[in-house]
Amino acid sequence: MQTRQVESARDLKAFIEVPYRFYKDDPVWIPPLRSEQKKLFTPEGDPLLRHAEYALYLLEDDQGQVIGRIAAFVDRHATDFWQEQIGFFGSYECIDDQAAANLLLDTARRFLQARGMKVMRGPINFTATEWGFVVEGYEHEPVLMSPYNPPYYNDQMLNFGMQKAKDLKAFYLLAKDYVIPERIANMLDRLAQRYRVTVRPADLKNLERDTWYMADIMNKSIAFNWGSYPITREESVQLAKDLRQIVDPNVVLIAEVDEKPIGFLIGLPDINVLLKGLNGRLLPFIFRLLFQRHKINRYRLWALGFLPEYHGKGLDTLLYHRAYQALGGKDIFIEVNYVLEDNVKMLNPLYKLGAKPLKTYRVYAMEI
Repeated sequence: MQTRQVESARDLKAFIEVPYRFYKDDPVWIPPLRSEQKKLFTPEGDPLLRHAEYALYLLEDDQGQVIGRIAAFVDRHATDFWQEQIGFFGSYECIDDQAAANLLLDTARRFLQARGMKVMRGPINFTATEWGFVVEGYEHEPVLMSPYNPPYYNDQMLNFGMQKAKDLKAFYLLAKDYVIPERIANMLDRLAQRYRVTVRPADLKNLERDTWYMADIMNKSIAFNWGSYPITREESVQLAKDLRQIVDPNVVLIAEVDEKPIGFLIGLPDINVLLKGLNGRLLPFIFRLLFQRHKINRYRLWALGFLPEYHGKGLDTLLYHRAYQALGGKDIFIEVNYVLEDNVKMLNPLYKLGAKPLKTYRVYAMEI
C-alpha cells in the first residue's frame, strides 16, 4: 500500500469518486452531487482553500486500486484566532483495515507536522458544516451537508491513538405533533416588547447582504463556541450563492432591534430527499428541484446565534416559535444539527421544546 498526493484532474476525479464506490450498496448513504463535490476541492469553488495550505491524498493497494483517501489542511485564520497550532484532517474514507487507516492518518500527520502544527484534529471537512464521525444513529440517513460513515472508522481513530475531542449532538422534532407550551407562548410577546425585538424572513433579493449579517453575528459570538473561528466575507458570499436555490425564507430568520440585526436562525429544506437514488447526477436533480420541491418533508435547523450582549435572554425562543409557525402542523421532520455536547445555552431550550436525541458525531484529536 502507498499514499500519493492528488496532482491532476484525473487524480481529483478518483478522489471524489471514492465514497460513491464505497457506499454504492449502502441503503442509508445519500450521494451528494458530484458537481458540488468538485467545487469543494478547488480554490475556484471553495474560498477556504484560497487561504489554507492543503493536500489531498489517495491510498492505493499493490495493484493500484484506490482503497482510501484523506485531506490535510492548515487554516491560518483558525491558528491565528485560537493562538494554537491545530491542523485538520478530513474527507476521510478507508477500507476496513487498520494498516490502511494508519497509513492515511500518518500521511496527514506528517503534512501537518511539516507546517508546525502541534495537534491534529478531525474529521473536519473543507465544507464548514461537516464535522466528526457518526458514533450514534448510523441507521438514520444523513441530512443535508452532514457526514456519514461506517462504525469502524471510530475504531480506526482510537487504534491510531486519537482521542475524543468533542461530541456534537443532533436532535429531532416532528412539526405536526409539536405544540408550543402555553407558558412559552404567553411570554413571547412580552419578551419581544421588553427587548424591542422584531423577526423578519431573509430577503432573497438581498441574500448576500443578509448572509453576511448572519455571518457577522456568528463571528462576534464564536468565542463561546468550541472549534469555531471567523468566516470571511468571501466565504459568506459563496455560501449565499450555494444556498440560493434551496433557501426557504420563512425559516431563515433574522432578529432585529431598531432594524439592527442581533440574531438569526437558519433552517434549510433537506434536499437529500430529492438526491436519493440519483448517484450524484445533476440533471435529474435539477428537474426534481423544479417539479418535486413540494415533496420535501425534512428540514435541517442548521445554525442559530445572537450577539453576545443578547445571550441568556431567551430570545432564541422567538426564532424557534417563528420557525414553528412556518412549519407547524405539517408532516415535516425537523433535524437540529449540530449542538455541542456541553452547550447548555442551546441544549436547555431544545429539551424544553421537546426535542429528542437522534445522532451523535465525534471529533477526534491527538498531539503530533
